[in-house]
Amino acid sequence: MQLEIGSVHEGRVKGITQYGAFVEIAAADETGAVRTVTGMVHISEISDTFVRDIHDHLNEQDTVRVKVLAYTPEGRLSLSIRKAAEQSGGGEQDAEQSGRSPKQRRQPKPYVYEPKRTVPQSEMSFEDKLKHFTQQSEEKRYELRRGNERRGGSRGGSARGNRKS
Repeated sequence: MQLEIGSVHEGRVKGITQYGAFVEIAAADETGAVRTVTGMVHISEISDTFVRDIHDHLNEQDTVRVKVLAYTPEGRLSLSIRKAAEQSGGGEQDAEQSGRSPKQRRQPKPYVYEPKRTVPQSEMSFEDKLKHFTQQSEEKRYELRRGNERRGGSRGGSARGNRKS
């Protein structure tokens, strides 16, 4: 079940931590069954003003409007109360000022995050296998090089040759 990025939903605050609040949203899946999805509203996405303590703005079981910002690579849902308030408060005023009704504005096509699907090696062509191998090799070389730089260069090196017996 995927919620569209950019869509606004009603949700209920299920938990509060020092870095954000967890909000549960009811959403329908492909079969039409209603399921709940939990996402997190980061502390910076709660209000336009500085938020020192989330409890000053939210309590558990509060009903809030949230906007879907993104899906993380781990599949977690990122939400915003601040952007949902901006969208619901400012969208109709902008349309009235421009002389168009909200329906006449062009809406961008929503982007739905879907993780990359890996192709089994048995189905890969030779070029794909070579590309995959090269990419993995470069990543390993980069990690090794970065690790050596953190330790202060190569190990052993010229320091051994200068030692007196």
